[in-house]
Amino acid sequence: MPRHLISIHDLTAAEVAGLFRLAADVKANRSKYENHMHRKTLGMIFEKSSTRTRVSFEAGMAQMGGQALFLSSRDIQLGRGEPISDTAQVLSRYIDGIMARTFAHQTVTDLAKYGTIPVINGLTDDLHPCQGLTDYFTLMEVFGGLDALRGRKLAYVGDGNNMAHSLMLGATKVGMDVAIASPKGYEVKERYAGLARQDAQAAGTKVILTNDPVEAVKDASAVYTDVWASMGQESEQQERVKAFKGFTVDSALMSHARKEAVFLHCLPAHRGEEVSAEVCDGPQSRIFDEAENRLHVQKAIMLWLMAGVEI
Repeated sequence: MPRHLISIHDLTAAEVAGLFRLAADVKANRSKYENHMHRKTLGMIFEKSSTRTRVSFEAGMAQMGGQALFLSSRDIQLGRGEPISDTAQVLSRYIDGIMARTFAHQTVTDLAKYGTIPVINGLTDDLHPCQGLTDYFTLMEVFGGLDALRGRKLAYVGDGNNMAHSLMLGATKVGMDVAIASPKGYEVKERYAGLARQDAQAAGTKVILTNDPVEAVKDASAVYTDVWASMGQESEQQERVKAFKGFTVDSALMSHARKEAVFLHCLPAHRGEEVSAEVCDGPQSRIFDEAENRLHVQKAIMLWLMAGVEI
């Protein structure tokens, strides 16, 4: 059976470390991998539009000698009621891997269940593992190695969404503590909090859930936020703006973090809402390094899952 990337929880700490070593090598030695995907095809299913996910996967396949097919839900039968099991089995006979960016998490798990090729979760309403892995890879670069992350703290301030879930699950894999601060009524799902606590107990790290942004950010080495209304929640925008008052990552909030702390955001960013422009575009921000690293980390994921490169 093929390996998939559905959730960071499914990876061991050793596999995460191996992916990061491979991503670093891919980043430093692009020409080394330019033929590793020769004649391989990645099918990219998009129910949600994207800039970074589409371009990074498509460019990554091209740079490694393969091709990527963009499949919107409007263009394939999945959007017209074909069972996911049929789509998975048919695509498995045509292509070498599937990347799916969907609303329901079950869509991605069903593609993996019924298909016979690797499936990569490009984002669901529950999880965003490619982004989460990229975030910790970026922190590894910032602080000088994977070992340098152990004992540090990442603070996430904002909606308890797919990013909060993936950051919780990823922290334990790299030996970091994680603190999630969300307004009441917008906390992370208990299902993922429970998995994160389970992993943290085994790893000797901490998972802190709070409604107080200052408590979360105190002594953090990285401060992270995301949009207050994710795709599909646009009708809740004004309601959320009121609920998230006091959760903007600005200079005052960053002052509670360590002096060397960096700011991260998965983008797109709404300056003046979840983050101030002075932080988003300031010296502590690593948002564009983070965005670039989506390419390198995802190339490593595809090399591992689709080309059999050892990690």
